[in-house]
Amino acid sequence: MFKRHRSLASERKRELISPGATRSMLKNDMRNFHSLSQFILSAGPLKSIPAVKHAKTIHFEIEILDAQTRKQICIVDKVTQKSTIQDVKQKFHKACPKWYPSRVGLQLERGGPFLKDYRTIQSIAVSSIITLYFTDLGQQVSWTTVFLAEYTGPLLIYLLFYLRIPYIYDIKESSRRLRHPVVHLACFCHCIHYLRYLLETLFVHKVSAGHTPLKNLIKSCAFYWGFTSWIAYYINHPRYTPPSFGNKQITVSAINFLICEAGNHFINVMLAHPNHTGSNACFPSPNYNPFTWMFFLVSCPNYTYEIGSWISFTVMTQTLPVGIFTLLISIQMSLWAQKKHKNYLKKFNSYIHKKSAMIPFIL
Repeated sequence: MFKRHRSLASERKRELISPGATRSMLKNDMRNFHSLSQFILSAGPLKSIPAVKHAKTIHFEIEILDAQTRKQICIVDKVTQKSTIQDVKQKFHKACPKWYPSRVGLQLERGGPFLKDYRTIQSIAVSSIITLYFTDLGQQVSWTTVFLAEYTGPLLIYLLFYLRIPYIYDIKESSRRLRHPVVHLACFCHCIHYLRYLLETLFVHKVSAGHTPLKNLIKSCAFYWGFTSWIAYYINHPRYTPPSFGNKQITVSAINFLICEAGNHFINVMLAHPNHTGSNACFPSPNYNPFTWMFFLVSCPNYTYEIGSWISFTVMTQTLPVGIFTLLISIQMSLWAQKKHKNYLKKFNSYIHKKSAMIPFIL
């Protein structure tokens, strides 16, 4: 048995050593090498892996000086080029906690305009060291707080006069005289007006996240609250005399008031959700809602409807305080409308070049 295995092994060695077997093995090796070389050549030249370039982060050093004394307050360092003025204010607040960001005003030059919070450091930088001047803007309040205070006050103040609480009117006289229906209607219209304001402030208007000095809140509240007290005192007085032309004057003006209130609301909703085409904003265009057709004539129909409401309220109540208030807000709104109209002309000249700002064909 062992002899048989040895003989088989010897025969295999002879086959491997034989010249024919050697040639076949060489041919197979050459074929394998040729196919490998063809595969490598077909793959093309080896591409070097590109080195990942890391953009260098440039840091700036911001020196903040007092705008009045020019004394250095602090230095804000490690500020990147993509940082905004708001970021600088946050770091400034950490260094000086007594000045919170909303009351910090920063300027490139003394007496110059205050830098907007969205401005980037890259847009104002000339060198790696930037000098900014600080001004304390005083105690600030948010715009939402301003609007809510402006509109809540008149709503409550008018109701106090309407209920004829003691110490405002003579109790005996109030009990003797019956109220004219226009007094109740005026209270309803006044409440509707300021309730709409409050609801739109909370759910419709996109109020700016910015702040305003506290003194502006005081001035606005003094204006609205003061006039409301004057107006409500006259309309709810026991000796109040109704309009000269009676129910016709009251009915027509009340209907017009409600129409203007509805129009004002729909315009505000449209302005809160403007149309966009691509990345460019378009001028608001009228739709199926007939209250929006005022856009065909004026560029600021919300002011048109607002003044229409107060003119209607003046005619309905026929009182001097309401007339003076209507005149003052008409002047103010005409200034706002003209300013907006000029901005619209710069952006959408082809849309509104034939339109008026607030009053069709007049203003």
